[in-house]
Amino acid sequence: MGRLIIISNRLPFSIDHEGDQLSLRQSSGGLVSAIKSYFESESSKNRGFTEKLWVGVADFPQNEWTVLSEKLMDVDFQIKPLFVNKILYKDYYNGFSNSVLWPLFHYFPSLVDYQTHYFDAYVKVNRAFADKLIPLIQPDDTIWIHDYQLMMLPEMIRAEKPEATIGFFLHIPFPSYELFRMLPAEWKSSLLRGIMGSDLVGFHTHDYAQHFLQSVKMILGVDSYFHTIQYQDRLIKADLFPISIDYKKFNKACDDPETKQYYSEIRNNFEGKKIIFSVDRLDYTKGLMDRLNAFDYFLDQYPDWREKVVFILNIVPSRDDIQAYTERKQQIEQKIGTINGKVSTITWQPIIYRYTHLPFNELAALYKAADVALITPLRDGMNLVAKEYVASCSARKGVLILSELAGAANELNEALLVNPTDVIDVSSAINRALTMPPDEQQQRMVLMQQRLSDYDVIKWVSDFLDQLSNVKLEQQKQQVKHLDDRTSSQIHLHYQMANSRCLLLDYDGTLVPYAKIPKDAKPNEELRALLTELSADPKNNVVIISGREAQTLENWLGDLPLMLVAEHGASFKPKNDQWQQAVSIPDQWKNEIRPIMQLFVTHCVGSFIEEKTNTLAWHYRNTHPDLGFTRSRELINNLTQLLQNTMLQVVDGNKVVEVRMSGFDKGIMALKIVNDMQPDFVLCIGDDTTDEDMFKALGERAYSIKVSNGPTAAQYTVFSQQKVLQLLKRIMLPIINKQYAGT
Repeated sequence: MGRLIIISNRLPFSIDHEGDQLSLRQSSGGLVSAIKSYFESESSKNRGFTEKLWVGVADFPQNEWTVLSEKLMDVDFQIKPLFVNKILYKDYYNGFSNSVLWPLFHYFPSLVDYQTHYFDAYVKVNRAFADKLIPLIQPDDTIWIHDYQLMMLPEMIRAEKPEATIGFFLHIPFPSYELFRMLPAEWKSSLLRGIMGSDLVGFHTHDYAQHFLQSVKMILGVDSYFHTIQYQDRLIKADLFPISIDYKKFNKACDDPETKQYYSEIRNNFEGKKIIFSVDRLDYTKGLMDRLNAFDYFLDQYPDWREKVVFILNIVPSRDDIQAYTERKQQIEQKIGTINGKVSTITWQPIIYRYTHLPFNELAALYKAADVALITPLRDGMNLVAKEYVASCSARKGVLILSELAGAANELNEALLVNPTDVIDVSSAINRALTMPPDEQQQRMVLMQQRLSDYDVIKWVSDFLDQLSNVKLEQQKQQVKHLDDRTSSQIHLHYQMANSRCLLLDYDGTLVPYAKIPKDAKPNEELRALLTELSADPKNNVVIISGREAQTLENWLGDLPLMLVAEHGASFKPKNDQWQQAVSIPDQWKNEIRPIMQLFVTHCVGSFIEEKTNTLAWHYRNTHPDLGFTRSRELINNLTQLLQNTMLQVVDGNKVVEVRMSGFDKGIMALKIVNDMQPDFVLCIGDDTTDEDMFKALGERAYSIKVSNGPTAAQYTVFSQQKVLQLLKRIMLPIINKQYAGT
């Protein structure tokens, strides 16, 4: 293994100034804790990175770096600080990152501030990161970029280091396409292209990954196959990796003497009372006002709990330099004062409020002491507080109330899941939690703790790095089949030396790109000129073997001296001859199939039926990707059951479902043509499921090439339809010299 380079907006520590003295304090974020825990484990030793680097923006002046660097001698990572102009950084961080991306990605579109200079600053700071990194990167390095502040960085690195191993992880939600599309056109496409510079893109949940894939499809026009994307001749994977915590650290924290002391003090101070505990950063996404409103409603609706319950609310300072956050803090404090003033007594105050960072041992003691953890953000990428609370309940007592809109809800579904904006729902859950029998608490807690223990933060880091390595292996496997320059030269040489050649060429997706409406895929003059030149060579037999119907091929290419094969082999026209039917079949069956397909047209906007002489086809290329695919599976299932024990077959094509008579396909026709011609050279190119029949039938008798990013029986692959035309043009060029011919 080479080196690991971690890149995040901030470095993994903060600087505390005590007079003239500088001291380091580890940052409290989940990423820093995750990476630190991982490298303290045996798993990291087994992976064997030779060095570890951390690159981030420095929050200290450059002239302090010399002093600080001496204090970092014992840190596991080599620290590579990036110094950014303060005004530029403010527009990048407070501006684009936290006034555009943060609110939009957390489903607060009304709070987005669309300032052009924010985006410009974002691009410049991402560029500064790239300029810092590119000279550092070595061939075997693993680069792991983190979070929404650096979405454009992967592409910038990829442009300079095309072979680099790059992972990107988004720690916040990725919004649905309907929200993401609200960004200006340049912004949203630049952000997606930036992320697509990665080899592996990680998200907390399945939904976030699907939202990303849909946005890539709708904005960049790039399809995905399950969790993989083929983009610019490179395989990319987008998958879920729910970040976790150091389970053992929290579960064993209560054995620490300092934690025990804190715990005793808390229980003594609130003896005889149930404790509800919340800890959150100051942010509008956390739903703190909604939480207070729900607790207020709870005290009104369940007055018997007054003087028997206390709500400890700790807010961690965040972005104090942004006015909106300062104003929100004031609103929260006013609400707390109102509730306490309304129902408190001489001996009881319902809400204990603190605005501070909590030391680890005190936090662990509060988790253990709490009878209920109230974690109800309006939207959260994951929420590690919920996981920390579960892990800290070593006695397996306690109840977690969790927002259904937090990413953690996907894993912690034994919690009491609530709608954070519904005060009735939340207050009812509080009452249920406070009255839940101990055996039920234990049953729920055991299941959640087992899940967190199995997939802890060490497993999270290992899983991501393992998948990143696997993606690079998949890319290498693709390159084995990928049609490179050396293989192209071999095909070129064989073509030039052959006395009799057969070129079997699919049409849609191979010679021309797919069109939204089939009739719009008419060949342009460039393609017609290319086919004319190929077919003019007396050594060549050019065959267009297509799913198109005969009349369409005749109208478009019938005047050229080449062979045409229609509807996958149902009919054909030899060069300079007349059309012939390979099979003669009645078409009454269409009356049975057409109404079924029409029903799916009605239920899937954008789909349509294409009727050919021997085929009925249902196209869903123009539909919503998820809906079209789902409907196609339903249609295939219906038709397959209907057509059992008949002469009809269902063909699952490229965004099309076809029904045709069995007994003929491209493979049967291609093999017949090659057997009749007995050529010295055979080239077979296609892009669709139906073309696999040709690749399998011809085997080693042909150079078979598929326009594809997936598994194929073809010998080679190219990743774009344009590459096909480039190859056909190249093989016609004469061999210039013997040295070239031998390459």
